[in-house]
Amino acid sequence: MRPHPVIIVGAGLSGLACAIELQANGIPFLILEASDSPGGRVKTDTLDGFQLDRGFQVYLTAYPEGQRLLDQKALQFGRFSPGAMVRLDAKFHRVMDPWREPFAALSQILSPVGSMTDKLLVARLRAASLAGRPEDLFRKQETSSLKALERYGFSRNMIDRFFRPFFGGIMLDAKLDVSSRMLEYVFRMMASGDTVLPAKGMGAIPTQLASRIDQSAIRYNTSVAAVSSNGVTLNDGVHLDATAVVVATDGTTAHHLLPNQIKPVGGRHSMTLYFAINGKPPVNDPIIILNGNLDLPIQNACLPSLVCPSYAPAGQHLLSATVLGDPAEPDVAIEAQVRTQLGSWLDADTSQWRHLRTYRVHNAHPVTQPATVAEQPVHLDNGVFVCGDHRFMPSIQAALVNGRHAGMAVAAHVG
Repeated sequence: MRPHPVIIVGAGLSGLACAIELQANGIPFLILEASDSPGGRVKTDTLDGFQLDRGFQVYLTAYPEGQRLLDQKALQFGRFSPGAMVRLDAKFHRVMDPWREPFAALSQILSPVGSMTDKLLVARLRAASLAGRPEDLFRKQETSSLKALERYGFSRNMIDRFFRPFFGGIMLDAKLDVSSRMLEYVFRMMASGDTVLPAKGMGAIPTQLASRIDQSAIRYNTSVAAVSSNGVTLNDGVHLDATAVVVATDGTTAHHLLPNQIKPVGGRHSMTLYFAINGKPPVNDPIIILNGNLDLPIQNACLPSLVCPSYAPAGQHLLSATVLGDPAEPDVAIEAQVRTQLGSWLDADTSQWRHLRTYRVHNAHPVTQPATVAEQPVHLDNGVFVCGDHRFMPSIQAALVNGRHAGMAVAAHVG
């Protein structure tokens, strides 16, 4: 009798990584995905020739699991300039990585973004982050990122004007409550490799992973209503038997499907607004622009089309602006505020910019439970498994590695 396949609920990064591991072990599986394409929260839409990632996202080439799973050359990465442009007191100040851009870094010695002591402390943080193996960082004593930066000796000026907008923007947490382990891990990844975008958008990453899987083993537009150790029940009431079930969804959906086994998972929200610009761009550097004064609404902005020209049609540019949280004001009000702030920042007539789309991304990052950065078990009970970045840390790296670990656990259980 032919065995039932392993059912994977969700074709996000974790579900795809789990499937690739099962495929390598010769274990039949079936992926059930509620939407019409792979990727989960990592997707790219196309509008009038522009590529719009669903929320501002970047990829770090130093991710070990990405190096193992992805054909990075085929993704044709475009590279951000290392560092950032910080908007502070009506001026831009360039803060560069002195190990990547030594000559540009000389010009920031007198920058008001941090003291000379702060700039020397960056070397100390960099050394600590690069010491040992990446996994060693998850065994270090843990506190909040804010307390860790204070213990390093960084000034309030440096924390508020650089780390809050930069790292806080990456983690969608301007309060810097996120784990110090996450701070050092992200710092290590950024120091060890490049910050990039794929030529075809961030959605190209899950698309490449899905292409490695037999397409007959993926069912799109198929929603799961309930999960048990011997199968799943679809929204239309159909029951599918399974040798094992892997819940590879976001944390909120995982709790809904497994309320007695998965604790409620909070989420961090954000908004991303995209504008089309004709002709010459307002800046010429593929660099991230940060709000050093922390006045709302913009947390960061950039022009993805300067990183990868394929993000916009010829003769045009794409500008992305990110707002943290889920503001109560309607989208049109936020758009007006963003236009005003960008016009002031860039000395540009933003009335000529065409608004393309606004994304309100709910649960863009999980607030991990328990509130420590450490990988949680993937095997819940006999026949039920779970994976996703909510089981580890909010990142593409965590989603991929946790999915592979789930696949390994299923292989051991089945075999």
